[in-house]
Amino acid sequence: MKNQWQILIVDDEAVMRESLAAWLQEDGYLVDTAASGREGIAKAAEKDYVVYCVDLKMPPGIDGIETMTEIRKLHPDAAVLIITAFATVDTAITAMKEGAVDYLVKPCNPREISVVMERLIRVKTIERENQILRHKLTGQYAFQNIVSRNARMLSLLELVRNVAGYRSTVLVRGESGTGKELFAKALHQCGDRAGGPFVAVSCAALTETLLESELFGYEKGAFTGAQERRRGKFELADGGTLFLDEMGDISPKLQADLLRVLQERRFFRVGGAVEVEVDVRVIAATHVDLEAAIREGRFRQDLFYRLNVIEIHVPPLRERLEDVPLLARHLIEQLSLELGKEVAGISDVAMRALMAHDWPGNVRQLQNAIERAIVNSREGVLSEADFAFLTRPSSAEADAFSLGSMTLEEIERSAIVATLRKTQGNVKEAAAVLGIDRSTLYEKLKRYDIANPNRPS
Repeated sequence: MKNQWQILIVDDEAVMRESLAAWLQEDGYLVDTAASGREGIAKAAEKDYVVYCVDLKMPPGIDGIETMTEIRKLHPDAAVLIITAFATVDTAITAMKEGAVDYLVKPCNPREISVVMERLIRVKTIERENQILRHKLTGQYAFQNIVSRNARMLSLLELVRNVAGYRSTVLVRGESGTGKELFAKALHQCGDRAGGPFVAVSCAALTETLLESELFGYEKGAFTGAQERRRGKFELADGGTLFLDEMGDISPKLQADLLRVLQERRFFRVGGAVEVEVDVRVIAATHVDLEAAIREGRFRQDLFYRLNVIEIHVPPLRERLEDVPLLARHLIEQLSLELGKEVAGISDVAMRALMAHDWPGNVRQLQNAIERAIVNSREGVLSEADFAFLTRPSSAEADAFSLGSMTLEEIERSAIVATLRKTQGNVKEAAAVLGIDRSTLYEKLKRYDIANPNRPS
């Protein structure tokens, strides 16, 4: 039934917004509207719509691409239909590259809208049915992206199967890029919460104030700009799983707040006076040595014990090099399909080069390397030349990491500069090598006034 599906229209033009809503309502859909990108994002935070119709140009404020990006952060599988009066090839490429499923050119007509919407709804229906079917079959779906023949990894997968059905908190530990979130998703999908939401939050990417609002939500008027109530990630994860990534980086105040939530399963929204009760399984992840952080007074011991009921320690890729060929072939198959470029495989010489690399950025770095090689390859099989960027640092770059009499900030700045040189200015790859988020790296580039040495000014 169409009335099971809800659609959100985000458009600053009232006539266009109301016309679209009327046409879709005549077709039997439930429709909500938003007059700006910010309003659309706020509504998306409250509800997951089957399709988001977003206008490309919405002055003032954030445009359609930014709106779509924020919506997809909330709902990674969101189907976003871009509507624009400025249709060009570049427009289409940009929209599709950023995640739009399709785009329409203004002025739209009812017939065109109906056809496109029916197609998108049909796809979403199939996706939902397939998801239900996968959950009914076996827990193998949960492990489809965890590829390994390493004994330690296989024992971890068995542990996941054994504990997935329990409510106990889990602490996933390991270096950046090892696949900690994959284990969190496997725990969620193998347990009885698979039908509920899986909500992920990067604790390192937000300031204390923003993270507090993100986790617990806020009431209208709680602070400047809080124009309406907003639910936090704990509420959005009710009945499912909340994944707290980079848990070791949160402030002492939030550590205390999280301890209370884990103990009592209730909390106050920012600026709120009524407690909110939730049923959430918490899975935390960190690359930080929490025992050392406890000794240094940077992390609460009681919170550590509350989180570390079940521990999963994911080994770095350099300690399971036997997995590199398996992972490489899996990633080639997956990424070539996603990129729409036929790649039959990888040469033996190239595979030996991958095996010889130490992979400081772990599986994430390997994935980035495979993607880069596929994009740049001119042959049907990846060769050693396609991975020429995986060179060892020069002596000058190695000197950048020499401590000497350098301050901590000088060491960090030198490491960033050397890594950017090594990755030929690829910020995404450099972030993976350094073990930090791309947004964090951009912040550090700004803080240290670093001009990308391999990008044209």
